[in-house]
Amino acid sequence: MKKHQLAAMVLSALSAGILISCSKPADEAQPTANKQAADVKPATESSETAADTTAVKAIALSDASAESYLKQVADTQIISAYKNVVEQSQALNALATQSCQADGSVAADKLAALRAQWLQLAKAWAQAEIIGFGPAMDSMSNLYINYYPDERGLVHQGVIDLIAANPNLTPEQLASESAIVQGIPGLEEVLYANDSLDKSQCQYVISASAALANRLDKVSQDWQASPQSLLSYGSPDDNKEGLNRWVNSILALVETTKSTSLDQPLGITGNKKGHLPADAAGQSREIITAKVAALNKALTDPALVAILSENGQDTLADKLSTLLSDTSTLLAQLPEDLATATPEQQKALYDKLTELAQVVKRQLMPTLGVQVGFNSTDGD
Repeated sequence: MKKHQLAAMVLSALSAGILISCSKPADEAQPTANKQAADVKPATESSETAADTTAVKAIALSDASAESYLKQVADTQIISAYKNVVEQSQALNALATQSCQADGSVAADKLAALRAQWLQLAKAWAQAEIIGFGPAMDSMSNLYINYYPDERGLVHQGVIDLIAANPNLTPEQLASESAIVQGIPGLEEVLYANDSLDKSQCQYVISASAALANRLDKVSQDWQASPQSLLSYGSPDDNKEGLNRWVNSILALVETTKSTSLDQPLGITGNKKGHLPADAAGQSREIITAKVAALNKALTDPALVAILSENGQDTLADKLSTLLSDTSTLLAQLPEDLATATPEQQKALYDKLTELAQVVKRQLMPTLGVQVGFNSTDGD
């Protein structure tokens, strides 16, 4: 596959209506010096939603409190999430290099260890997906990290063709290929579609994990260098923008988790479309659990809870905590592959995420004075 195929692939994906988690609209594809991909654009809500939010009075959040909260978000939730996913991708590359060292192939017993490390990487990225703005989203580069959902099955055949054409693939060569043969889905395809790895497959895993680690490390370094400008905090106007950016990003993860990662592939409310995350690995529960863990960390952040409590919003804080706890408990009771859960179990999880989205959108956001932005993808 050549570079020009990426443009064709992206256009094809967009024309097919593929929803890429935390992606931006076409007119936001190229970042400018002073504008991030997740700048808030107020959305028109239904009369029902408007009625739900009119009774909620925004709290008087001081600039000092907002800045302190956002700085903590940058340090403990954004930068730490990216550092973790970098570490996991580097660990996979090191393990693949070691496993393939003897004769260039990997037997079934060693393949199990590679699969286990891949799952740690996939879960780390699932948690980092709560950050729906910044360097990872610039020019849709998140596609190279996680091309999902792959509704046309492009990854499967794309990786097969790439390995056949380039048995001695290097990380540099892979970096010039299409997004569909890179990142977490490509690695999943090779690791789970084979009972063992031959030399060319081994070389792909080494190169793909190295290229992914390099890409993720660049994102992580960018955030460490400029957290204040990327999240936006430090002045009254910046703090307002940063709060909108972060809370809308939280909402987007709730909505895409329940729609793209659950409802559409399982056909809970309509026809089936696409596939579950980590479908080839049969580990969709683990991925969604990781997303919920990131939501739990964000919505039960002690700094956020303190802001709500200090402004008489303990009930709202408790409601969010309870919903997240209930969702985690429900997930723990489901099979590893959510496709094998009963329709009643699937619907219960969907309903719980719907309720969480409603509370964030209709109660938390108006309480914090945050408007629903374009990254709200759900109709609830």
